[in-house]
Amino acid sequence: MFQQIKRAAVLGSGVMGSGIAAHLANIGIPVLLLDIVPRELNEDEKKKGLTLDDQAVRNRIAQTAVQKLFKQKPAPLTDKSNVERITVGNFEDDMEKLQEVDWVIEVVVENLAVKHKVFSQVDQYRKLGSIISSNTSGISVEAMAEGRSEDFRKHFLGTHFFNPPRYLKLLEVIPTKDTDKEVLAFMKQFGEDVLGKGVVEAKDTPNFIANRIGTYGLLVTVQEMIKGEYSVGEVDSVTGPLIGRPKSATFRTLDVVGLDTFAHVAKNVYDQVDGSEKEVFEIPAFMQKMLDNGWLGSKSGQGFFKKEGKAILELNPETFEYQERKKLKASSIELAKQAKGLSNKLKALIYAEDRAGELLRGITLPTLVYSAQLFGEIADDIVAIDQAMKWGFGWEMGPFELWDAIGVKKSVELIQKRGMEVPTWVTEMLAKGHETFYLNENGVRFFYHNGEYRQLHQNPKVINLKNYKEIHGVLKKNSGASFIDLGDGVALLEFHSQSNAIGLDIVQMINFAIDEVEKNFKGLVIGNQGKNFCVGANLGMILMEAQDDNIFEIEMVVQHFQQAMMKLKYSKKPVVAAPFGMTLGGGAEICLPASSIQASSETYMGLVEVGVGLIPGGGGNKELYIKQLNNMPKGAEFDLQSVANKVFETIAMAKVSTSGAEARANQFLNDHDRISINGDHLLFDAKQRVIELYDGGYQPPVRKKVPVVGETGYATLLLGAQSMFLSGYISEHDLKIARKLAYVIAGGKVPFGTEVDEQYLLDLEKQAFLSLVAEGKSQQRMQHMLVKGKPLRN
Repeated sequence: MFQQIKRAAVLGSGVMGSGIAAHLANIGIPVLLLDIVPRELNEDEKKKGLTLDDQAVRNRIAQTAVQKLFKQKPAPLTDKSNVERITVGNFEDDMEKLQEVDWVIEVVVENLAVKHKVFSQVDQYRKLGSIISSNTSGISVEAMAEGRSEDFRKHFLGTHFFNPPRYLKLLEVIPTKDTDKEVLAFMKQFGEDVLGKGVVEAKDTPNFIANRIGTYGLLVTVQEMIKGEYSVGEVDSVTGPLIGRPKSATFRTLDVVGLDTFAHVAKNVYDQVDGSEKEVFEIPAFMQKMLDNGWLGSKSGQGFFKKEGKAILELNPETFEYQERKKLKASSIELAKQAKGLSNKLKALIYAEDRAGELLRGITLPTLVYSAQLFGEIADDIVAIDQAMKWGFGWEMGPFELWDAIGVKKSVELIQKRGMEVPTWVTEMLAKGHETFYLNENGVRFFYHNGEYRQLHQNPKVINLKNYKEIHGVLKKNSGASFIDLGDGVALLEFHSQSNAIGLDIVQMINFAIDEVEKNFKGLVIGNQGKNFCVGANLGMILMEAQDDNIFEIEMVVQHFQQAMMKLKYSKKPVVAAPFGMTLGGGAEICLPASSIQASSETYMGLVEVGVGLIPGGGGNKELYIKQLNNMPKGAEFDLQSVANKVFETIAMAKVSTSGAEARANQFLNDHDRISINGDHLLFDAKQRVIELYDGGYQPPVRKKVPVVGETGYATLLLGAQSMFLSGYISEHDLKIARKLAYVIAGGKVPFGTEVDEQYLLDLEKQAFLSLVAEGKSQQRMQHMLVKGKPLRN
């Protein structure tokens, strides 16, 4: 059986096809991207005198799709250079090249006849043993395999990616009756370990799992809106984060997806089901009118919402006019906002006797019943259904987890009172005395299945910290962080302050962790499973002390942080930082001195302090400068000024990477650092990196003096900033910050090439930081960031 997939081909270069090709290129797999041959020349080709026989014309559709990758938002490529792994071609000239690939992914139009034609060609040219899959979102996978060779059918299955493929975690894998079990097992493991996906096995039913339930839930929501006379804005105000759903809630999600796309998915189910289910999947008349008007959402400029100037207006489905956006107001909403934990928020809303409660009961309860009705039909267990909804639609809880959260017994009574029929297997579960779909015992998770609870088995690479701590406990903790034995001689320092912001509590735990690891462990991982790795220092605390003129207190915090970072850097045992999501300011400063960084592919790293009127104060300037000095190619002509220029530009412009790969391009990561494609494997990968370093005889870096550009380099650094000030691009205060930053990076008033020690640079950094903290305009910027969440340019 397969060892690995070395090359792939994607057939069809539309938004999905090119997105899948980009994702494969991001993870290092060369891709052949093919599409149809144009039947006529465009105006540009006519001007160039090209003909339909020219290769540039014949490959135009796939080539255009590749060029669009650079303009799409969010960006499909983790690094623009990854596009070099994509080779374009067409179905008429290049099908023979399928002999060179290990996986062929079909992403052509959703038409069975067209797919049959494409697969006939694939069957003719593919090499024996290569995997073939379809990205169909609704056509029967079994039907697509009809008429194909035995080897084709053994190696064929559905692989349904969600759009955009780089960002959405779900991959539904759909085998046919002929799919070889080893092929299925390989693709599930490959999907998780290499593609970085959350993989669920689905059955060959209309729209598979996530789109079936997600579309049902959206249409039920629309029906409840009409029945209860709620506005579009009112519905969205309570169907987002308040109930554990994405910020885009219901109708903003439809605007982003596109009403035409949603209608196509709904019709696919409508055409294949009957009875009351068919009625739900019928598009309401007002949505059909929106389709007829071309009001499709974001791509057409208007849909359920429309932007006019700075105002966002909502559609009135009765008058078809846009009006001021409303929010639903109810006492239960205020109670839910104050409640701790999603379960308590949901209970406060679902059982409330007000307009919010009535809306959410009408939306939630039918969706729970529908999910239970589909158990066994769309998936073999409830876990696959829950995971599909979390990974595909961004739900914080899947349907059965949500049912547990609001109380199965109590909600079933409510469902029955409303005249809905609860599936027999659920009432039988309750009759047996089982009142939850999931059980947690000593950190081990079980799920209900066919009358009994079965242990939920996960990939050993997935470390769930919450469950892990239930089993193994915590060695030491304070308000900001916990110190945990991660097993195999590796310790973990987990941040859990608000937003994982760094204060003295975290600094104290860093010092404790290093001391403990040097005595009793092979090494340390610094990581967590919050929303973001770390958004920086506790800005509120810094501002409060600054406004009270307690500069001495701030100096103490900065000094302690700097000392902790030096202790981390020169630890006798390896320290591996595991950043993900927002890794900003102090979060980046914790990563830079680590022995190695094991970053998530989706890591947004940057030293962004200038945005709040400051410069990095915890050693970030020094560490980024040293890291870039060390990144200079061996034997290359050493240009100290270019290194200083690059670091100055990165920090002065508050550059933030858009991926782990771009963090490497910005030299926050080097060749010694690693990137995890699957974020769920990040802590495991970081732990393995610690063990690898320890087993390799890890030695801390040797303390060396650092060459700096000094006074002449400082003048060079300021040239650009002064030019921007004179041109009106930056303010006087921006220039002041730039001067302070340039002075720190240049190493102060010393001759070019002078070698200074790290403490000297840290002292310069601290002095600059403290002087800026005391500035009124910097304090205004900090205040603005805390209140508005965005930078102020004053």
